[in-house]
Amino acid sequence: MAKNIILAGFHAVGARLRKDPDSIVCVYVDPQRRDKRMSQMRAELESLGVRVMQAGHDRLNGMVSGDIPHQGIVAMAKPLEVSLTFDELMDEIRPDSLFLILDGITDPRNFGACLRSADAAGVHAVIIPKDRSATVTPAAAKAAAGAAETVPVVTVTNLASAIVELRDAGVTVVGAAGEATKTIYDFDQTGAFAWVMGAEGPGLRQLTRKRCDDLAKIPLTGSVESLNVSVATGICLFESVRQRYLKNGR
Repeated sequence: MAKNIILAGFHAVGARLRKDPDSIVCVYVDPQRRDKRMSQMRAELESLGVRVMQAGHDRLNGMVSGDIPHQGIVAMAKPLEVSLTFDELMDEIRPDSLFLILDGITDPRNFGACLRSADAAGVHAVIIPKDRSATVTPAAAKAAAGAAETVPVVTVTNLASAIVELRDAGVTVVGAAGEATKTIYDFDQTGAFAWVMGAEGPGLRQLTRKRCDDLAKIPLTGSVESLNVSVATGICLFESVRQRYLKNGR
């Protein structure tokens, strides 16, 4: 039987409540927090028959790892199955499939924020390498605000080979790179399409770059030289969304 997972904070707990309240084993709340937000959450939990237990701030700190702000509420829940194998993904590619490939995103908060943008943009799956990548930790789940349980995450052993297979299946694969000559607006993203995002600093690995169909940059007009990877991910994905809306006459 799969081990229960920790959901920390109002967003993560609230998202699970909306999706599958029966999967929540119990919720621990700080009795010192008596504000309106906590009162509303407790009322919702109790109305759904979820067991609520009191736990002091120090105990809640011990239940979550690192410096994750739990906001006085932590849930123990059964994991929801949203995983997908790469073979299954390949079988499900459609003419309008949209994918997000993350190359070396190791910070769990950035990873979670990318999942949140992927969910909002209707991404069909997020593809990550087996090594050198964050996974769905409590910190990532909190940043994802529920998206970690709605967007399939596909783990592959060889990211470069996976990109080649996607291209062979008709998916246009474009990597985001600040030094690219083309911009994100120079590509038709209305067909099967995948964005590849690299880690801040090193960016895309060399072999990953070579396997992409092309590279694109987000044109920046201010003084900053780059954007946070989760912000850049949202910008790229919603350019794809914009083009698809226009194509469909919306």
